[in-house]
Amino acid sequence: MMRQFELVERVKSYDPAADEDAINRAYVYAMKQHGAQRRASGDPYFSHPIEVAGILTRYRLDSASIITALLHDTIEDTSATYADIERLFGEEVAHLVDGVTKLSRIELQSDRNKQAENFRKLVLAMSEDLRVLLVKLADRLHNMRTLHHIQDADKRRRIALETMEIYAPLAERIGISEIKNELEDLAFAELHTDARDSLVARLNFLREKGGGLIKRILDELGRTLREAGLAAEVSGREKSPYSIWRKMQVKNVGFEQLSDIMAFRIVVDSIEECYHALGVIHSRYPMVPNRFKDYISTPKPNGYRSLHTGVFGPASHRIEIQIRTREMHEVAQFGVAAHWTYKQGHRPADGKQFRWLQEMLDVLEHASNPEEFLEHTKLEMYQDQVFCFTPKGDLIALPRGACPVDFAYAVHSKVGDTCVGAKINGRIMPLRTPLNNGDQVEIVTSKAQTPSPTWERFVVTAKARARIRRFVRQQQRGQYLELGRGILIRAFRQEGYEYAEKALEGVLKIFKQDSVEDLVVTVGEGNLNGRDVVVAIYPELKNRPTADNVVALKRARKKPAGNAVSIRGLIPGMAMHFAACCHPLPGDRIVGIVTTGKGVTIHTIDCDQLEQFSETPERWLDLSWSENESDPDKVHLGRVNLVVVNEPGSLGNLSTVVAKNQGNITNLKITNRNADYFEMLLDIEVRDVKHLTNIIAALRATPAINSVERARN
Repeated sequence: MMRQFELVERVKSYDPAADEDAINRAYVYAMKQHGAQRRASGDPYFSHPIEVAGILTRYRLDSASIITALLHDTIEDTSATYADIERLFGEEVAHLVDGVTKLSRIELQSDRNKQAENFRKLVLAMSEDLRVLLVKLADRLHNMRTLHHIQDADKRRRIALETMEIYAPLAERIGISEIKNELEDLAFAELHTDARDSLVARLNFLREKGGGLIKRILDELGRTLREAGLAAEVSGREKSPYSIWRKMQVKNVGFEQLSDIMAFRIVVDSIEECYHALGVIHSRYPMVPNRFKDYISTPKPNGYRSLHTGVFGPASHRIEIQIRTREMHEVAQFGVAAHWTYKQGHRPADGKQFRWLQEMLDVLEHASNPEEFLEHTKLEMYQDQVFCFTPKGDLIALPRGACPVDFAYAVHSKVGDTCVGAKINGRIMPLRTPLNNGDQVEIVTSKAQTPSPTWERFVVTAKARARIRRFVRQQQRGQYLELGRGILIRAFRQEGYEYAEKALEGVLKIFKQDSVEDLVVTVGEGNLNGRDVVVAIYPELKNRPTADNVVALKRARKKPAGNAVSIRGLIPGMAMHFAACCHPLPGDRIVGIVTTGKGVTIHTIDCDQLEQFSETPERWLDLSWSENESDPDKVHLGRVNLVVVNEPGSLGNLSTVVAKNQGNITNLKITNRNADYFEMLLDIEVRDVKHLTNIIAALRATPAINSVERARN
């Protein structure tokens, strides 16, 4: 365990102006607070915050960060309070400790919702001050180094998985490759123990077999550069077991087929010398096609800059070479910590200077819940990058596989919302076209355009997906609002009252709604019966006979069946709706599934979706249609799949056959189209399953229709 004076000396070695007294006081205070507490390893608990502080000294962080590391568990695990920390160490340290503490409290939960909420809080905290993330990464790194002391295998696996999915990618995003690599390798050892052991054994064998090969390559590279007049540092490093394993998974190749297990680094003094060294290497050794990447002219989003190339080097060995300046090398190792602004005497900047963090905050704003936010960002953090340009030459970094819609949203949310087309390198291309490195993309917009729900099928960025989903939610809410208002107007009229939204304000608490709009939307969604709302406003209606209502319904224009349908086994007044997966009709055997807040969903007994409720039999209701199930005044929605010959008059024949059989087409959707056939979904208003069967039989007898089946799931 590091002693007090050793920690202070480390900090003073890179920051002579560090607050030595505050660090000493924090060391002593934390030691007293943690007292006799022990870790899973049996070591004194205080050893953990000291190790976390020691990790941060490697990245030359300011005094406030070191003190935060020493105190980061005091509020969580001891009697210390926020007020105590603020009084003894100041507002800045108290704010940082509080930020890390809030994350730790939630992190102890294993529930996915808690993990998502934890990640949401982490993003918000690091947007205000990136030091919260740096302390958290150091904390996680030391916990991973001692993970093997935890006896519970499930807990070890959960911590390792969270590290791999969240903390290692975040370390990469802020450019701290050392922490990222170690976190990945430690998590890999827990999650895939056998695979890692196998790779380590193979690497050890290669090391012994290769003998002096690496030294020979280093000597020859150094000699080649010196002969060209370049004073360069040449070094070699072995790739980590996890990075090798991941490449094997992505490329679907065996260990023996990998040729870049070793990477060689050339460090020079200036950018000009980087390109000079590149020219020397390429003129001396054959270049491997498609292996050159220039991250100096187009840096990665985390600030990483370097030249990467692959060559058939000394002794015709295929090797990877990275060329960078000393400053670039420092940034590659230390990431954001290499730029830490305390060196110039200023308070460290917040995280909002980073584009990727701004985009995360934007996704957070538009995601409907923490789980959706976690899903979006985890998907995006793991993808490689492509670099594209606007017509003005601005660089836009996107995940690999991104399309023009992703590009449009990366430029600006409004550009994405109004995108109607794209020109890639001057040619008009479909919006789903994957973008490649170096593409110039021009987005065509229209004020009349709105996001299409189909875009979600091919976009890959979290920002684009979150904006599209938000628009769809708003659009659905608008539709439910109109439907709910219509239901309530009809319910008021049937009881002899005029509809007035002001009257709804008095019953909001009864139905636990925040606003009149929320109440109307709930009615539109089918979670609340329209008459129940009217009865809540006018309690005297509760015992009124409903015969008048039946007469009024008979006179009303025919509507698709809703709660007016009488179904045996259903609790009177319970909200219900028909499942969109199987579209049950009178005559079908049916079953009801109870869903909290949504009432009952009616399915056919053979619906595939019922399998997901097999373990919750308490939610099933045994239902059947009423005796007047074929009432001609009620219509139901039947759905069929058709394959129609692609020739003039086919659709006309289709609609004629349906009309002659007293059916009414309410919706037609073409799902696939080619030179010979159309595949389509057809929604038809019918009385019952027998009526739909007759229509299907008539359609099958029509020459223009190749096949027709009732749609299922």
